[in-house]
Amino acid sequence: MSSLTYDLTLAGLSVGSAAALTGIGLIVTYRATGVLNFAHGAIAMVCAYVLRQCVVEWGWPLWPAATVTLVFLAPGIGVALERFVFRPLAVLGGDPAQTLVASIGVFVLLVGGAAVLWGQGARDDAPQLVSADPWGQLGVALVLAAGVGTVIRRTRFGTELRAVVDDRQLAVLGGIDADRVAAAGWAFGSFTAGLTGVLLAPYVRLDPYGLPLLVMEVVAVAVAARMRSLPVAVVVALGIGVAQSQLTRLHPSGWAEPLLQAVGANLFVVALLVAALALPRIGTRDALPRTASARVPTPQGAWIVAIVLFLLPLGFAGPDLHTSVQVPALGVVLLSLVVVTGRGDQISLGQAAYAGLGALFTALLAAGRFPGLPRLPELAALAAAVVLVAPLGLLTGWPAIGRRGLALALATFAVGVGVSRFVFAQPYATSGLALDRPAGFDGDHAYYVLELALLAAALLATRALRRGRTGRALAAMRDHESGASAAGVQVPSLKLLAFVAGAALAALGGGMLGMGVRAFDPTAYDPVRGLLWFAAVVVLGADSTLGALLAAALLVGLDAGARGGVAAALIGVLAVLVGRFPGGPYEALRTGAERLRLRRSARLTPVGLRARDRLRPAAADGAVVPQGPPAPDDESSTGGTGGTGGTGGAGGKQDPAEGRVHPDEPAPELSAHALHARYGTFTALDGVDLDVAPGRITAIVGPNGAGKTTLFHCLAGTLRPTHGQVRLGNRDITRLPAHARTRLGIARTFQQLAVFPSLTVAENVRVGAEQGRLRDPGAVERALRLLALDGPQRSLPAAGLPTGTLRRVELARAVAGSPRVLLLDEPAAGLDSAEVTALARVLKALAADGTALLVVEHDLDLVSDLADVVHVMTAGRIVASGPPAHVLDALGTTGAGA
Repeated sequence: MSSLTYDLTLAGLSVGSAAALTGIGLIVTYRATGVLNFAHGAIAMVCAYVLRQCVVEWGWPLWPAATVTLVFLAPGIGVALERFVFRPLAVLGGDPAQTLVASIGVFVLLVGGAAVLWGQGARDDAPQLVSADPWGQLGVALVLAAGVGTVIRRTRFGTELRAVVDDRQLAVLGGIDADRVAAAGWAFGSFTAGLTGVLLAPYVRLDPYGLPLLVMEVVAVAVAARMRSLPVAVVVALGIGVAQSQLTRLHPSGWAEPLLQAVGANLFVVALLVAALALPRIGTRDALPRTASARVPTPQGAWIVAIVLFLLPLGFAGPDLHTSVQVPALGVVLLSLVVVTGRGDQISLGQAAYAGLGALFTALLAAGRFPGLPRLPELAALAAAVVLVAPLGLLTGWPAIGRRGLALALATFAVGVGVSRFVFAQPYATSGLALDRPAGFDGDHAYYVLELALLAAALLATRALRRGRTGRALAAMRDHESGASAAGVQVPSLKLLAFVAGAALAALGGGMLGMGVRAFDPTAYDPVRGLLWFAAVVVLGADSTLGALLAAALLVGLDAGARGGVAAALIGVLAVLVGRFPGGPYEALRTGAERLRLRRSARLTPVGLRARDRLRPAAADGAVVPQGPPAPDDESSTGGTGGTGGTGGAGGKQDPAEGRVHPDEPAPELSAHALHARYGTFTALDGVDLDVAPGRITAIVGPNGAGKTTLFHCLAGTLRPTHGQVRLGNRDITRLPAHARTRLGIARTFQQLAVFPSLTVAENVRVGAEQGRLRDPGAVERALRLLALDGPQRSLPAAGLPTGTLRRVELARAVAGSPRVLLLDEPAAGLDSAEVTALARVLKALAADGTALLVVEHDLDLVSDLADVVHVMTAGRIVASGPPAHVLDALGTTGAGA
């Protein structure tokens, strides 16, 4: 027994050593560049193929071939990726979503290229670089880890590396060549990837798909090490490797035997699921809001062309028609990514798992093998499979509530790998399964017609998620998640809706694919397919249903009409270039046409535009100088807001005659009691008490770092205080999220604009009206008139509008929800004097209407003109309060600043 234990330990150390090498490479690359290299496994596969090509095919000696592969080729791949793929993205702003897509694109490109060059069959004759004795591989891993650790801690390069990781821009200002550091990190990471592939290839089947996925499964060791600690990564890798090897000694019996054996054989996958779903998230710097733009309209006639092209296969016969049958089915699968990624702006790398479950459940239901359910006809089985799979979308939807960017990508990838390994690869669920087509649709022509009908239904469902209240809420969440939550959108529920709807569509498409080929093929739904599908949808326009259909046609057509791997290589090239046209080909074409049009037309310079605006009468262009409502001391504003100033700020009863909302109950007071907030060891708020009374404007001033923004976030619901209470009237709202507070009547604006660029001005305001405290049909028009947005600009997309106009859009959105309390974070930022004057008139009218206003502002002149009471904050405390004249005079005397 001791001999068996020793042998299994040695085998586990061999596997763990390869996993440790992967972890070391991923961590070094991430620490140098901030990029989790999803292509790590693909680089390992390419290097293994190149070494085999040199030794087996060309007859080179082993060590010269290994030197060329590991010393020149592997680092060269890393340097080329940094220079031509990721450095341009960093120059363009380093959008984390684009960086992630580019990384996946490199993976897909290398996998497709390898399939084209070396074929898709597996090879078992890879040369062995290090003996089977695990001590050699373990020694390589330990030496590399020790060497890298020494370099990071004891050399100048290590100091520069840590500086670039902490703050790249500051490091550049300090004279550090961040590009050189990043190139070195990529070179070393690619070297470790190549070394991993060369060491693993003799012991696994070398093929373009299996080895890259095998390497990426062990990303768990890097995640467990928080993408920072090399010793932790090595220890975790060796521990999991030994444990997985020792578990092979167990021979469980009973119904759970296959599942337990699968767990024992895939312990790295279990670790990936735990690390991605249970451990504290990583990649917070990759969870940045993306830059949204106006939605690109579909080119005229594009749908007519698409319909004609999809009807053409009805005239085909034989193999051509049999191939075409797969296009509508795959189109439905890709529409699921349009819903999740395009509509909901959520990264999902596991949609292939839901498509596979749809096909598997359809086959089981049609065969009468699904536990607890009778045998169903094929069409009913497909419908039941969709219903059964849809709730499973919560597997990826639930993690999405608290994760974004890299953390969400890892979670969805882990779910996809887990389903593939523990469901699709197990014979107890898939052996002997056959899948027939529905009765009456057995022939290819009839089945293709059925597919077109199901595709049309899927298109209508996808379209429904773009229109109406839900569509606007999804667009708001996609454009600016915090702004959407502040507008009252229930972001967590909306994310779950996107993932559940996406899972249902993927299951429908997967079942259609299975029926099309009359079998359940687990390899058609492996995680690599999920990465390919995600990249294809993103590069062809994530929010474009036509892009999804084009992607389906390309993937099926190229794989059928060319050598396997061509489709993946093409999609990979487009994904690598994603930074050049992030909105897809439609966006690229539109931008190019716009540039050509602008070159042919004369334009005023910025100086000329300002001169024109000064010479033009204000009344001639309402979009330039906003016209606010009468001042609160005017007769028309006493006791209300008159015809255009009504906001319904404190009330809830609508007057049908005038289309206004009158107060029917006193507005509650927003109050904070003994608020404390900490960021680590730093105390941001230290026992703050504050009252925001209805009908009054309360201002907070103080120096930077005084705690104003933290207090604002605690009141708005975007930050939970460490101690203390926030109350609205008699209700404790301390634990309520931002959207729940908005629906109670607490609206806010942001210091950094939080508008929804893909929506028009009127749609931005309508989001606030639909998600706010009251459902008032006239709220949108009143808010537009109040902020002078009811002119032609109401129909313009918010993307590209001037800052002054966007400030009014944001305020109009907040007002449209009929708030009782309005929180304004530096509302005058970026406004000129005329716009500030108009803003002051609007805010005074809102206060006169009974709304409680809290303003955090640096403009002391505006504060003096607006506020009824001013609070001065310093070091997390309120140190002075009172009327503006008294407090601001004292503030000026003491030399403090706002």
